[in-house]
Amino acid sequence: MTDHHKHNHSGGHHHHHVAPNKQGRIFVFVIILNMVFVVIEFSYGYIANSTALAADAGHNVSDVLSLLLAWSAIILTRKQPSQRYTYGLRSTSILAALANAMLLLVASGGIAWEAIHRFSQPPAVDSLTVSIVAAVGIFVNGLSAWLFMKSSKKDLNIRGAYLHMAADTAVSLAVVIAGVAIFYTGWYWLDPVISLVIVIVILIGTWGLLLDSLKLALNAVPEGIDVPAIHEYLNQLSGVTDIHDLHIWGLSTTETALTVHLVMPEGHPGDAFMDDIVHTLNEHYSVHHSTLQIEQGTTNHSCSLTVPNR
Repeated sequence: MTDHHKHNHSGGHHHHHVAPNKQGRIFVFVIILNMVFVVIEFSYGYIANSTALAADAGHNVSDVLSLLLAWSAIILTRKQPSQRYTYGLRSTSILAALANAMLLLVASGGIAWEAIHRFSQPPAVDSLTVSIVAAVGIFVNGLSAWLFMKSSKKDLNIRGAYLHMAADTAVSLAVVIAGVAIFYTGWYWLDPVISLVIVIVILIGTWGLLLDSLKLALNAVPEGIDVPAIHEYLNQLSGVTDIHDLHIWGLSTTETALTVHLVMPEGHPGDAFMDDIVHTLNEHYSVHHSTLQIEQGTTNHSCSLTVPNR
């Protein structure tokens, strides 16, 4: 019985569409941009006597915190493994994505609570000022979301930051619409109505992020990984008569790990053969960290974590 362990760092690592340094600069820029806007929005919320702007600024504060959380996770994922953390701190990106989803849900609950209270006594506000400041918010949040959009497709952690910014863009747009409508009609009840619609939109977008990050936190097979195809590929390898104890999970929001036992009666096929398996798993199946165990099948190896065939 022989263990063969490989961690492939070269080619085929298709999940990173943005260089780490550039990604870090994007986070710094977006965080600073949003912090400046929060100060402006709070100030004009006080000047215009607008609880809507003040509440939105408070919501934007939670977004800045979520961006700091996501950025910190990206930094931690680059930490080298240690004797205590043998996989490094890659899973912090999963925790950050999960925390971001919960932050979005909490922020949505806050907006909904405020909107419900406003139905009884809609406050009079300087709707023109509200619309102008909210229009600036569309630009700030829209630009932030656009900067994260490309990486969000393959990185759940970045997706959390992207959803925060996209949700804020929708909030700002709705505030502009409400401000203009209120300016011409005086219907102050439009503000809480649109706020509740926005909450529903945010919840729909956040639910998927919450489920995906929760699955990764529970070591589920990451989305996009074709387990039957990997099983078939390993089974058809020359010299392999059986495979068992195949486990696949997410090391982070961008990296996948695999362990498997290969039954090869003729014994270890050599390092070159094993390297080719690891390379193929990385290139064609998006598995970046593989641990392969070779057995000759002379004894009955059993595992309490054996996955039933279905």
